[in-house]
Amino acid sequence: MKLNIASLKDKTAWEAAGIKLPEYDIKSVAERTAESPMWLHFGAGNIFRGFIGSIQQRLLNQGLSDRGIIAADTFDYEIIDKIYKPFENLTLNVSLNPDGSTDCEVLGSVVGALKADCTDEREMAEFKRIFASPSLQMVSFTITEKGYAVKTTSGELMPIVTADIENGPEKPRHAMSFVAAMLLHRYNTCKTPLAVVSMDNCSHNGEKLKNSVVTVAKAWVEKGYAPAEYLEYIENGVSFPWSMIDKITPRPAKSVEEKLSALGIDDISPIITSKNTYIAPFVNAERPEYLVIEDDFPNGRPPLEKAGVYLTDRDTVNKTERMKVTTCLNPLHTALAVYGCMLGYTLICEEMKDGELVRLIKKLGYEEGLPVVTDPGIISPKAFIDEVVNERLPNPFMPDAPQRIATDTSQKVGIRFGETIKSYAAMGRANELTAIPLAIAGWLRYLLAVDDDLQKIDVSSDPLKDELQAKLSCIEIGRPETVGEKLRPILKNSAIFGSDLCENGLADKIEGYFKELISGRGAVRETLKRNL
Repeated sequence: MKLNIASLKDKTAWEAAGIKLPEYDIKSVAERTAESPMWLHFGAGNIFRGFIGSIQQRLLNQGLSDRGIIAADTFDYEIIDKIYKPFENLTLNVSLNPDGSTDCEVLGSVVGALKADCTDEREMAEFKRIFASPSLQMVSFTITEKGYAVKTTSGELMPIVTADIENGPEKPRHAMSFVAAMLLHRYNTCKTPLAVVSMDNCSHNGEKLKNSVVTVAKAWVEKGYAPAEYLEYIENGVSFPWSMIDKITPRPAKSVEEKLSALGIDDISPIITSKNTYIAPFVNAERPEYLVIEDDFPNGRPPLEKAGVYLTDRDTVNKTERMKVTTCLNPLHTALAVYGCMLGYTLICEEMKDGELVRLIKKLGYEEGLPVVTDPGIISPKAFIDEVVNERLPNPFMPDAPQRIATDTSQKVGIRFGETIKSYAAMGRANELTAIPLAIAGWLRYLLAVDDDLQKIDVSSDPLKDELQAKLSCIEIGRPETVGEKLRPILKNSAIFGSDLCENGLADKIEGYFKELISGRGAVRETLKRNL
C-alpha cells in the first residue's frame, strides 16, 4: 500500500490493516475547493495536519462541509515539496492511546499546498486568486509564537520587516507582511469580510496577530503603498478571533514508523529538512485535544462545533487559556522538567512512575492551583487536570523530554507560577504554598548545571541563562552558607516571576528549599521526600 489517492481505491487492504479511510470523494472535494476556496491555513506542520486537518475531515465525513483546506507554509518549503506533493496532500494520522494501542486514519481534508514564496510567480498568483475569492471565510495559522514577531527584543522592527515596508506589498518575505499584502489584495478586489485566526499556543494570540499585521499595514499606508481605507477594512471587515489550542504532537516516532511499515505501508519514513523540521507522511499525536475559538467570523464559517471545537466569546477563550497555562498543565510540565533533568530522566512518562515527582505535581495542581483556578465554564478544570495527570503525562507513546520542556523557563515561570502566587498573595496566604516554591527553588538549583549525583549536566537554552548562572556562580554544592543574599536579586525580579517574591513573603521559603537542595549528593531527592 502507498499513501496516494489511487491506492486508497483498494479499500479492502486498508481496512484489513485497521486503517480508517475518508468517507467522501477526495477528488470532488478538491475540485469544489479550487473553484470556491473556503479555508486557507498557514503553517503546514504536524499539529495542523493531525489536529486541524482531522477537524475538517470529521465535517466532510458527516456531510457538513463540501470543501477542504488549502495548506500554505511560510518557513520551510521542503515540507510542501517532500511531504505534501509526493503523497497528494494525504496524511496518515496516528493516535497514540495511553494503553499503548494506536488508531490510524488517512486524512484527505487538505486538498492543496502552497509555498508563501514571493519570488514564485505561480504560487503568488494562486494566493491572490484565493484571497480575491468572496467564498474565503477563514485564514488560520499554526506558525508558532515566533512567527508573529515583527520586532526585536529591544522593540525595533526586524530588518526583514523593515525591508518589506520599504519594498512594498509586492514582494513580502516575513509571514506578517505576506498576510498584510494578501489582505490588501482582498481589499483591492472583492472587499469581502474575513476571519484571520491564530491557532497557535500563545496567550492572546489573536491580538498578537492583529498587532503585527496592522504594524506593516500602517507603514504601507504612510508610504503611499496602500490607501487609508485599507486600514479601515482591516479594522471593520477583518476579525482576529482569539483561540486556545492544546494537543501534544511530538516528532515522528520510530516505533510508529515500524508499525506502519509492518502493516504494509510503503515509503513512510520521516525526513529532516534543511531547516531542521522533523516530519513524515504520518503524524503521531496523543488522543486528547482541545480547540476553543472566539466565535467571530464575519463571512461565515464551517460548523466547527460539530467536530468538537468550542465556539465561544473572547472572555471564555481567555479563561480557558489561563486555566491550562497557569494551573492544569503548563506548571506541572515545568516542575517535572527541572526536577527530571536533575534526577536523570529523559522522558516525562518515566517521571510519572516516580512517587515524589507525582506527589509534587499533584500538590501543585490539585492542592495549590485548583482552589484559585480561573474556571472557563465550558471545560471542567478538575476533569482537565485529571486527564493530564492520569492519561496524558504517563502516556508511554509520548516521547517528550524534560530537557526540551526546560527550554526558556525564565520566560515561562511568570505565567505558569506567577498568577497563582498573585492569587495567594492577594489573600495574604502566599506562605501556605509549598509545591510552587519547591518548583522555583528546583529551577534555580537546576541552573547550577549539576544533577543530584553531582555530575555535570547541560542546562537547556534560555535567554537569561548566562545572566542567572552568573548570579549563582559562587554558590557551592555542599555549602549552603555560600547562598548568602545571592538569590534575592533574582527573586525580586517581577519581570521574571510576575511579582516581587521578596515582597509577597515567598523568598524565605524558596531560599530555605534551595539550601536543602544544594546540601550535598542526593539532596534533591531528599528535599522532595522531606517536604511533600
